[in-house]
Amino acid sequence: MSMNGGRDGRRRLVVIGGDAAGMSAASQARRMSGPDELEIVAFERGHFSSYSACGIPYWVGGDVPERDQLIARTPAEHRAREIDLRMRTEVVEIDVGGQRVRARDVDSGAESWTSYDGLVIATGARPVRPDMPGVDAPGVHGVQTLDDGEALLDSLERAPGRRAVVVGAGYIGVEMAEALINRGFEVTVVNRGKEPMSTLDPDMGRMVHRAMEGLGITMVNDAEVTKVLTGEDGRVRAVATEDAEYPADIVVLGIGVRPETSLARAAGLPLGAHGGLLTDLAMRVRGHENVWAGGDCVEVLNLVSGQEQYVPLGTHANKHGQVIGTNAGGGYATFPGVVGTAVSKVCDLEIARTGLREKDARRVGLRFESVTVESTSRAGYYPGASPMTVKMLAERGTGRLLGVQIVGREGAGKRVDIAAVALTAQMTVQQMTALDLGYAPPFSPVWDPVLVAARKATAKVRDGQR
Repeated sequence: MSMNGGRDGRRRLVVIGGDAAGMSAASQARRMSGPDELEIVAFERGHFSSYSACGIPYWVGGDVPERDQLIARTPAEHRAREIDLRMRTEVVEIDVGGQRVRARDVDSGAESWTSYDGLVIATGARPVRPDMPGVDAPGVHGVQTLDDGEALLDSLERAPGRRAVVVGAGYIGVEMAEALINRGFEVTVVNRGKEPMSTLDPDMGRMVHRAMEGLGITMVNDAEVTKVLTGEDGRVRAVATEDAEYPADIVVLGIGVRPETSLARAAGLPLGAHGGLLTDLAMRVRGHENVWAGGDCVEVLNLVSGQEQYVPLGTHANKHGQVIGTNAGGGYATFPGVVGTAVSKVCDLEIARTGLREKDARRVGLRFESVTVESTSRAGYYPGASPMTVKMLAERGTGRLLGVQIVGREGAGKRVDIAAVALTAQMTVQQMTALDLGYAPPFSPVWDPVLVAARKATAKVRDGQR
């Protein structure tokens, strides 16, 4: 880094975004370089820093009683570590050539330029808000930030009735549907796909569908909301699809998120097919030696498909931040990519996936076999054993593991980590059958469900070669 930003000959690192990736990067850079060498200035347009957005549905649902339990580190704690974190300050322009950013105070509107030697872009994601009539009416909520969570909880208190509609049935949609059930609302989920959880194959999504209906949630699949209807007071009263209306005192948008890269786009930085920033292995923005990016605003390499993918998850954001902070602080680290692991739950049903779905494998031209097995979480005779379904994809010919999906009760979800490690190591399903996994009747059957699937996949791959 050249020295043009910091005062007193110090280098200056500017961070845009005060949540997981941005503040992990700032904290790691501070560990690597003391305040005498590196000045760190971070901008955050919201009221909160370093919080868990993934925890918001559990706060709304009452599992987490207090908002502040979701905050890992407050602005004051960051400042105590000599990170100049400026809250309620939005960066509105990046001047890459001049190595400076223009920031605006959200409350006063005052603007100023800050120069940098190194820049970290951690602008996160924005919720997809469909362009349709009534979507901005009172009572319609996205759930992305702690501010959004507070607004939703306030709205739930003031709702004139107890009917809620959730639009979308991905992770956030499904988790919010359960949270609203826990709050005593009647919940309808309107979903564009054939089944909830499009990150699973439809045959596995159907099991989630049944579990949601078991909770008392009304599932409407293959349906798209076309408008939000409002009452005389202007507040939401229903959502409409092409052929039906669903009464609603509250509407939650769970349609997913897109990378927030409008600043980067305006600055001429390289974006990928999904709209996220493109970086190298060190999380440097491609073609820019002193600009890094991480978290929900970047695309990542999927190690199984070999293609760039958009996977907005807190786990990746924190890892990106560690890598960026190490590099910006004078060390060296890389982020090799992801295999696409995610877990969730509906009531006591655990949902997990890693690697490729059938349609992902087809899209990248892979020939594959898929198997599905029914097993149990513990030895069948041991109290508390519950059913579990494991679906596994393996490449035809080589037997390389391509993906795993698991749906079951307690003990099902985290089993996907076995498959995530196997995918990262590029193991074949045959190699997996020899894995020395922990066994005792309270924890698993003699053949763990993942290994049962690997055995079945091995046989199918072998048969397919004949």
